[in-house]
Amino acid sequence: MEPLRLISLNKSIHCFTTKGCLRKEENPCDQHHLQKRTVRVAESLVSPLMSAILTLSAPSLAAPPVSFSQPISEGRALFQKACIGCHDMGGNILQPGATLFMKDLERNGVATEEGIYNITYYGKGRMPGFGEKCTPKGQCTFGPRLQEDEIKLLAEFVKSQADRGWPNIKSYGD
Repeated sequence: MEPLRLISLNKSIHCFTTKGCLRKEENPCDQHHLQKRTVRVAESLVSPLMSAILTLSAPSLAAPPVSFSQPISEGRALFQKACIGCHDMGGNILQPGATLFMKDLERNGVATEEGIYNITYYGKGRMPGFGEKCTPKGQCTFGPRLQEDEIKLLAEFVKSQADRGWPNIKSYGD
């Protein structure tokens, strides 16, 4: 494998291999070949660099339009991160009578988005609270807390899933 040669601003050349720096050449004998190769490398980097610059500098062109399904997908992602361990497919592995199906939500008095929000924020029974200001400490999760807007997204998602009977949630790379 041919060593990689880098030209510094003071025109000295540093040679590198996979084993480290070999030498520093002040006046290499093959200066013309090296300059020609440097130009070819620079030309080959122009297209990928321009693509990256355009992509990063114009986020409004790359971002998908906001739609009704965006809060649902954000709620789904939060659910998969924070809730699915106990509530996979709307069930409840710790307390079978407290599932996220509408009949149990209604029986337990939390069938509205507000009710789901409150129980998610403050917790109840075996369900820990995930809100930032959840008290008492024994009722709250020991894991990361959720922001108020995240809990609102979760409540919207759970309510929409309960209304539809908890259809399958597809996992996207989790």
